[in-house]
Amino acid sequence: MLLRDDAAYPGRLRALEMAPAVLYVCGCWDDQVPAVAIVGARAASGERQALARQMARAAVRLGHGVVSGGAIGIDAAAHRGALDARGPTCVVLGTGIDVVYPQRHAALYAAIVRQGGSLISSFPLGTPPKPWHFPARNRLIAALVDVVVVVEAGLLSGSRFTAEAAVRLGKPVLAVPGSPGTDALLLSGASSVRGAEDLVERLRHPAMPSSDPPVEQEAPDLQKVRAALGRVPQDLSELSLRAGLPPAACAAAVLNLELLGACLRVAGGRFIALDHRS
Repeated sequence: MLLRDDAAYPGRLRALEMAPAVLYVCGCWDDQVPAVAIVGARAASGERQALARQMARAAVRLGHGVVSGGAIGIDAAAHRGALDARGPTCVVLGTGIDVVYPQRHAALYAAIVRQGGSLISSFPLGTPPKPWHFPARNRLIAALVDVVVVVEAGLLSGSRFTAEAAVRLGKPVLAVPGSPGTDALLLSGASSVRGAEDLVERLRHPAMPSSDPPVEQEAPDLQKVRAALGRVPQDLSELSLRAGLPPAACAAAVLNLELLGACLRVAGGRFIALDHRS
């Protein structure tokens, strides 16, 4: 258990405006090592999972640590790729570090710690998984790394939360084209990455110009979607029509508003303004 003032508390997290007061860590994580987040869909295709694993191996061989969320699909493939290359990998959990979630990853988590990686959580021991824990988890993933790579994602997904958090922290976002969420990120200004060799080039040249849009460019879209939200839950298509925005731009704005605490996702993938919540 690390407090914010402890020397071992990761400096990258301490720099957050709302850094966790307490951090729970199992294993070891060197905050000074360059790191990349490789994240994506749980129900990812086998091809995209193989790509995530290849990217993680390549990043480790270049001297980077790999951070992800421990979920099935892309996250697990990224962790396994780091293990393949005998490199460090960190699982940022939306549960207590003593709660194995998903349960099928017990052996994976043990191997990560055994090989010198770590499990990290801002939630107390014994905390079970809850949907609202994961946006906070994704924010920590973005804060711990130098760059975020989204391999596959739905239009409204946790991986896109991580990408939006990275943008707010001034971190570059890379996306693999070909899925609704990653294509929306590319439309919003993320840079394209297509394979392990491409990722290596990006990591070797961190000063390469980023196409991430400044926050000022996002503000009008946020205002339009904020005005369209209300008491009655609306799905993305309804919000797009009311806000007068394309679905991809509307989805990006909704995710930003969720991160700001101004919007709440309710049953059926619909949204309401949080300040109208009864």
